[in-house]
Amino acid sequence: MELSDYIRILRKNWIVMVLLTVLGIVAMVAYTVTRTPIYESSSTIFVSTQAGSTAAELQQGSSFTQARINTYVGLVSTPIVLDPVVNSLGLNTSAGALADHVKATAAPNSTLISITVSNPQPQLAADIANAVAASLSASVPQLEPEGSDGSSPVRLSLVSQAQAADTPSSPNVALNVALGLFVGLGLAILVAVLRTSLDNRVRTPREAEAITDAPGIGAIAFDAKAKERPLIVHADPLSPRAESFRALRTNLQFLDMGGRASFVITSSIPSEGKSTTTINLAIALADAGKRVALLDTDLRKPKVAEYLSIEGGAGLTDVLIGRAKVNEVMLPWGGRSLYVLPAGKIPPNPSELLGSAQMATLLSMLEKDFDVVLCDAPPLLPVTDAAVLARVASGALMVVSAGRTTKHQLTGATDALNAVGAKLAGFVMSMVPVRGPDSYYSAYGYGYGYGYGYREAASTPKGRGPKPADTPSVSSRQEAPPADEAFDELGLSSRKESREAQRDG
Repeated sequence: MELSDYIRILRKNWIVMVLLTVLGIVAMVAYTVTRTPIYESSSTIFVSTQAGSTAAELQQGSSFTQARINTYVGLVSTPIVLDPVVNSLGLNTSAGALADHVKATAAPNSTLISITVSNPQPQLAADIANAVAASLSASVPQLEPEGSDGSSPVRLSLVSQAQAADTPSSPNVALNVALGLFVGLGLAILVAVLRTSLDNRVRTPREAEAITDAPGIGAIAFDAKAKERPLIVHADPLSPRAESFRALRTNLQFLDMGGRASFVITSSIPSEGKSTTTINLAIALADAGKRVALLDTDLRKPKVAEYLSIEGGAGLTDVLIGRAKVNEVMLPWGGRSLYVLPAGKIPPNPSELLGSAQMATLLSMLEKDFDVVLCDAPPLLPVTDAAVLARVASGALMVVSAGRTTKHQLTGATDALNAVGAKLAGFVMSMVPVRGPDSYYSAYGYGYGYGYGYREAASTPKGRGPKPADTPSVSSRQEAPPADEAFDELGLSSRKESREAQRDG
């Protein structure tokens, strides 16, 4: 992953991260507020020996007290020391319970014992610390062996009396808030990583390219009013969405398809925008002066005639079964060099018709007469129609709905094309969000339309130059006579004369 990927993850999950971080802080603040403040007070005792007048005796006495110091520290929490404290202060507790709030420590090589007592009442904590120091000072001489004169060799002296604390030692508000911040932030990062790892939807061109092993040639921004105006290039040619189709048009011309220019536009699942993408791309190509043939090869749920508001009762199906000729059912549209072949009646055997020799012949002849042939095909996962058709076309274009198509679905669709030997020329991201980290402008930017080598000479057969957009005819050159009787049966050889007759009429 690159730095931009991490930034995208943070941008995509920033609300969850902020909420979890704030939740961690609030939880620790609530915990802190509900805790009873505890105050600590400490007293200090000095341990010494009473015997000895020479330096050697004093050194020996110091070593003795240091050796015994840990023993005295352990005595602090015993009943022999704490029982007198409970009795003298009249505490409503036992020596064992009081021991949990009393702590004694001694530094290495030191004869000082520090006694610390914690209690919700600051003054009581100081009184207990002083009482424990006094009780320890009285108990130790009684436990140590007496000398010849009946006195103990060890003496404990109170050198620092405990004072009531002004501020509680716990809870530590600053520490708890910082802990809540780090715990909440860590949990937020973990959730963001898990959400990204478990997200099985294709959201970026990089993910689609990794699955399809094909280049991304376009990104179509999401439009909430797409159903109201599906033909955006025709209805609002200056809109950003219409501009994205023009960028797709440009990139399509850069693809090297070995001199052929028939594309099957399909998707993994329904409702990914393949039909509107096909139609708008056809209009954009025609606006650029290209001769475009738009075929509705979705023989199950055809949409082209409905979107273009043309008669679709007769069309591709009638041509393939020999009921009609192409010049009889292929209609010009929009005053452009765009000709549309509707699907016609829905047949009982769509896959067989699309995989027939008649369909291959039709595509071959249309490629000779048009600059670009676009076929709106059904999705790949529900049916095999698009895969069968893509095998005889120059290539397939996969429409991938950003944030809707899953990686498994795109993988399955790609495998369906590979299984029949069809070429996936590229993919188009559709319904790209206009806001957020995966938006059309942030995740896709204006990268589409650049970076592809221009191969107009390689993709355009010799003698087929671009044609002005205002030229009404489909073809202005002399066509070679058909080499097969099947061409005549499809009505392709007489299409030019038929179009001229229509214009004269």
